[in-house]
Amino acid sequence: MKIFVLSAKKLILCATVLLIAAFSLPSFIETMETSTKTKELPIYSVETEEKKIAVTFDSAWNDDDIDTIISVLNEHNCPSTFFVTGDWAERFPESLKKLYNAGHEIASHSYNHTLYSTLSKDEIIADMDKCDSAIQSVLGIRPNLMRAPSGDYTNNSILACKETGRYCIQWNIDSLDWKNLTEEQMKERIFAKLQPGSILLFHNGTKQTASALPGILQALKNEGYTFCKVGDLIYKENYTIDHTGRQQKASS
Repeated sequence: MKIFVLSAKKLILCATVLLIAAFSLPSFIETMETSTKTKELPIYSVETEEKKIAVTFDSAWNDDDIDTIISVLNEHNCPSTFFVTGDWAERFPESLKKLYNAGHEIASHSYNHTLYSTLSKDEIIADMDKCDSAIQSVLGIRPNLMRAPSGDYTNNSILACKETGRYCIQWNIDSLDWKNLTEEQMKERIFAKLQPGSILLFHNGTKQTASALPGILQALKNEGYTFCKVGDLIYKENYTIDHTGRQQKASS
């Protein structure tokens, strides 16, 4: 029988390796568990047989074009959803009232556009509450729809919505209006992905959006589409979301 004798240096080395392994194992297991979790998805679009779509706007900059946008939306019978930041609501309360009184839906877009990927779940909830309080102080209502700033959602932001009774809304068609695209360029982007249940993203406070809207909305109507608010498009219960973010009614 052979007897192995370890030197003091080797004993110290072995003990060090064992200690490192002991401390690293829980972190490794947690990492593995996290990596196997299903990625949470917001609602990008909605499965529906009706040719209805939701036109949405993110409001975080100025309110220079609000009157024009309201007029165009009214002319084309296009009730829309405006995702506003809390500080926008505080800076432009009269414009917020105009949107709401014109029949448009008001939703949350964070308090001051801080990226939610940089915040913890509790911090996200606090930020959404702060935004909703700013809206409530002007309109007397609290939104239950939220869009993460820059669409920068994470599992934490979606879970924060679920735990507080909110719905996290994304989009499946981005007009890229903030890049000052022409009306025809926006149309090309929109019609490339358009389908029943689409959610379209625009912004107010850009150079081109207000002037491009009439032609875009008319083109959509010419294709037989009608417009509705996001809150009237999505399913509020008994639904699933597929890997593309398309919300589907759960089979009974």
